[in-house]
Amino acid sequence: MANTRITTLFLDLGGVLLSNGWDRNARKLAAEKFGIDFNEMDERHHLTFNTYEEGKLSLEEYLSRSVFYEERSFSRDSFMMFIFAQSHPYPRMIDLIRQLKAFHGLKVVSVSNEGRELTEYRIKRFELRTLIDCFVSSCFVHVRKPDYDIYRIAMDIAQVPCEEVVYVEDRGMFVEAARCLGIQGIVHKDYVSTREALAVHGLSLPE
Repeated sequence: MANTRITTLFLDLGGVLLSNGWDRNARKLAAEKFGIDFNEMDERHHLTFNTYEEGKLSLEEYLSRSVFYEERSFSRDSFMMFIFAQSHPYPRMIDLIRQLKAFHGLKVVSVSNEGRELTEYRIKRFELRTLIDCFVSSCFVHVRKPDYDIYRIAMDIAQVPCEEVVYVEDRGMFVEAARCLGIQGIVHKDYVSTREALAVHGLSLPE
């Protein structure tokens, strides 16, 4: 068990509590469904998606660059609905965090790289306000993981020292970046291993 009591959880959304919002697999499915050249769409995606996640483009503008740069046989609305439909919850992880929050009196902060429309949709669709106290999303703070500043912003907003934080994230590089600031991290692989790792930090539930 850690010497300092953990008071706060930092959590990624995509890959931990929810599926990824718009990842490579989702883009491949979209290319198949809508008859788009995947390679060209994916190249355009990589050239502009970071700007969208930093809150400097709307979803409409991102799609104008990555998909609707030429005439299409389908509408923007149908494509956006497809994007939103790719989001799914991970109920066991959500339930685990909800129980830990209640039992240990934890503050829960999401730290995620996501665009505004996807973030707002996912917060509302999966009722994340009932679980998460504040949302440090790249689209809100205009900086993305693994930039150290997003973790500094999260600590400033939460008003918590790094020693009291455990960060659960499915990307190892992002956990490494947070550790450089003194934040303890868990690389999420599955429900069982993450639950066991949280227990090592003193965050367990009664049998």
